[in-house]
Amino acid sequence: MTPRLTLYDRATQRLALYGDGALPLLARFTFAATLLVYFWASARTKIGDGVLGLLRPSTGAYAQIFPRQFEAAGYDASQLGALHWLVTVAGTWAEILLPLLIAAGLFTRLAALGMAGFVAVQSLTDLYGHGGIAHAETLGAWFDRMPDALILDQRLLWLLCLAVLVMKGGGWLSADRLLLRRRATA
Repeated sequence: MTPRLTLYDRATQRLALYGDGALPLLARFTFAATLLVYFWASARTKIGDGVLGLLRPSTGAYAQIFPRQFEAAGYDASQLGALHWLVTVAGTWAEILLPLLIAAGLFTRLAALGMAGFVAVQSLTDLYGHGGIAHAETLGAWFDRMPDALILDQRLLWLLCLAVLVMKGGGWLSADRLLLRRRATA
């Protein structure tokens, strides 16, 4: 049994060496292939009209981020406070910039951590702000035979992908790696 374990250990050590660079690269690819356009499309619905659209959120932005407060204000954004505006603008910018940073592998750990926080807030808003908590199919359940629930199943996979990036960094072919190489040679 010992020779087999030794052979297995040698094989897995080599995988571990490649995994430190390949796993984060695959996580970034997975994020870009499945979520980058999703978040950018969502951000586009929040950008207001005109040149200053990034600073003047659309009414849809308030409806998505603060659904109950916006409804209580009669769907009039001017009735909401500065904090609502700040959160809406920051959320819109985060939806644009954080996925871009992850895809490029620039400040990957910080961007992935920010994106994980964003996904957590998004999930809570979907559950409590938009009433998803009342629908079992939206919330879902772990350890069941249905892997397609919006919150517990899908968002857990998103967070796993982001956790890999927080812990491992950008991996091979990342801007982080390029910057670290330049700093080492300088």
